[in-house]
Amino acid sequence: MVARTQQRWQTPAWKRELATAFTDPIALLTALELTPAQLPVPLLRPERFALLVPRGFAALMRRGDPRDPLLRQVLPLADEAKVRAGFVADPVGDSAARRAPGLLQKYRGRALLIATGACAVHCRYCFRRHFPYSEEGSRQERFAAALAALRHAEEIEAEEVEEVILSGGDPLMLDDATLAWLIEALDRLPQLKRLRLHTRLPTLLPSRITERLCALLAGSRLRLVIVAHVNHAAELGPDAQRALLKLSEIGAPLLNQSVLLRGVNDAVTPLAELSEALLASRVLPYYLHLLDPVSGAAHFDVPEAEARALVIELRQRLPGYLVPRLVRERPGESAKTVLL
Repeated sequence: MVARTQQRWQTPAWKRELATAFTDPIALLTALELTPAQLPVPLLRPERFALLVPRGFAALMRRGDPRDPLLRQVLPLADEAKVRAGFVADPVGDSAARRAPGLLQKYRGRALLIATGACAVHCRYCFRRHFPYSEEGSRQERFAAALAALRHAEEIEAEEVEEVILSGGDPLMLDDATLAWLIEALDRLPQLKRLRLHTRLPTLLPSRITERLCALLAGSRLRLVIVAHVNHAAELGPDAQRALLKLSEIGAPLLNQSVLLRGVNDAVTPLAELSEALLASRVLPYYLHLLDPVSGAAHFDVPEAEARALVIELRQRLPGYLVPRLVRERPGESAKTVLL
């Protein structure tokens, strides 16, 4: 019994929370006082891209509301089985951008390192929901290959790579020791100037944002930029706000990127409320992405003309610094396309 108690307290709180996350749609619906019969669309069974939702995130959902915007982002519905032309497994050209196992380069001066394939939630619109993480090798093999490619100019013109983006999956799913090792290895590459961290964990598992993690991130010589992923103001509960404020105290700019999603944030009021809630957490709205056309997510699509109209209306309601740039990622382009 003593050994079990010691092991429990040695396990970080965020890992304990993740171990109790919802993985069964019926269990999630029951906790929300819902039944499958109340859903506007039947559940997807069986789902290849399984449900995963931390209980803290589920606690932010409205009870008894089958159209809750947070629930819609995570609940596997039969709409995912519909085939729609143009919606494919690799919508943003990741495979063509692969320079080494775990390393992608699409834009000049930047390279993206797949830190892990793990996430704390399975977003139903995820553009990497079909990404072949298992083909990238073990974590050690992936990191070794990516660092070697960055180290040798002949492989990806490494002299031009000044910024590495840690993505995934979610890089904060790595434990502190592994993350510290990876950042230290990047610190030793003299051509690098910036480190960008893309994460959703401040809102999904706020307990992941510890003093130790903040000290680890602040200790790098690289200029750190943190990009959160929040789609709706309801995601910014008190714990998430505290986590983001804690990250802001290490001096890194905090930006947010959202995805425009049908039935989640496809109206001017939720978009405006999101921008205001982000600012209260010291996060600036950065990008509002049109949906990447990944197979299984067509039911989230918002047409470009409608998206443009929403952002024009948003401009009339908010100061310019609270209006995110409306963008679309097109495979093979030298940058994201700004649509407005």
